Amino acid sequence: MSPEGKRLLNIVVLGFGFMFMFTAFQTCGNIEQTVIKSFNNTEFHGSGYTSMAIIYGVFSASNLIAPSVVTVIGPQLSMFFSGLLYSGYIAMFIYPYTWSFYTASVLVGIGAAVLWTAQGNVLAINSTDNTIGRNSGIFWALLQFSLFFGNLYIYCAWHGHVHITDKDRQTVFISLTVISLVGCFLFFLIRKPDPEPVAPSEQSQSLLQAESSESFSTASSPDVGLCSQALDAFVRACKMFGTREMLLLSLSIAYTGLELTFYSGVYGTCIGAMTRFGQDAKSLIGISGICIGVGEILGGGVFGMLNKCSRFGRNPVVLLGLVTHYVAFYLIFLNIASDAPIAPEPGTDLQAYITPSVGVALLCSFLLGFGDSCFNTQLLSIIGFTFRDNSAPAFAVFKFIQSIMAALAFFYSNYLLLHWQLLILVLMGFLGCVTFFLAEWKAESRRRESDYDSI
Repeated sequence: MSPEGKRLLNIVVLGFGFMFMFTAFQTCGNIEQTVIKSFNNTEFHGSGYTSMAIIYGVFSASNLIAPSVVTVIGPQLSMFFSGLLYSGYIAMFIYPYTWSFYTASVLVGIGAAVLWTAQGNVLAINSTDNTIGRNSGIFWALLQFSLFFGNLYIYCAWHGHVHITDKDRQTVFISLTVISLVGCFLFFLIRKPDPEPVAPSEQSQSLLQAESSESFSTASSPDVGLCSQALDAFVRACKMFGTREMLLLSLSIAYTGLELTFYSGVYGTCIGAMTRFGQDAKSLIGISGICIGVGEILGGGVFGMLNKCSRFGRNPVVLLGLVTHYVAFYLIFLNIASDAPIAPEPGTDLQAYITPSVGVALLCSFLLGFGDSCFNTQLLSIIGFTFRDNSAPAFAVFKFIQSIMAALAFFYSNYLLLHWQLLILVLMGFLGCVTFFLAEWKAESRRRESDYDSI
């Protein structure tokens, strides 16, 4: 197999590994609060929302040490052991205890930071300037299939269920644990990429040639200790915050964290709270998740795997994502009652500015997913190109900013009415889009200078 073929295969295996893992984990996250309410064990006093707050809080803090872990043990083992922590969190629901629930939440937060830092590293070392956009899209599309399968499971399995028995819970979470473990072991199929021979004039087009030869080993040389490597990775991650490129991208990354919380948590809650949607409002949460997944997959495929917009740069894709989100936000503002995010368990009887429509609500779900994929595929692409020599620290900073903003959004979503949350998203989306344009122009200028120097 050619070096390029091996790299592409690595990206596909990476995507399938994440698809299996997050089919299990996202399904777990979507149903865990419902499952917790159905526990017959009166000694369990955990909360799914508290668990999510712990996960995101620990996730954001752990991104500072994640590059050190990836440097010491390599990205492959980093993803495997992190995946085991995800599987342990899911398996905890088979025989749940409060202490194990919150302990597993802390461990998943740590594992998530290492997992996503390693993922970014593998993506970068298996890509070149010409393939980073395609590979980002392939990975993103495969990952988002987890939204489709997971939410389809929710709709089919829990439709019409009022109470979940212990046997039902145990069967479901045993299955999800096995699915997650399959994803973990798929990471062992990823192989160290071979350096592709290139002409001297084309060497600038190869990403991370030196790093790829070291990333799958635990030490770069016998003379450098593991502690020195870990400390160096930590220092590089801290210094990454102050670079002009990361400062420009930080607002775009922050926006993806805010809208991640909105589409993955707040919007589903809004749909479930709309009693005017009828008795099946709760089951519509699963259908909404499927529509989000379809949008994510389509966006990842069109703008990543097909790589149609490479000749025009990344800016048109990000602009399309922002416009798509603005359309979704406007329709949500018209269709969903303002108190839906904070409505009590029975739901809200209030009406927004139009007669509530299930079709409009599901269209907005699709638009949210499509727009999110536009932003994320291009962020993965530009970070992989801009920070070619420091991919692990760069992706750690990316996840740090994204996760801390997601945690902030989970916090204020408990208190703010829908129209205030939409206003925050509109303003942050505009600022993030403008600063992304500046970062892209700078990256394109550097690419042209590199091409000129190679002549």
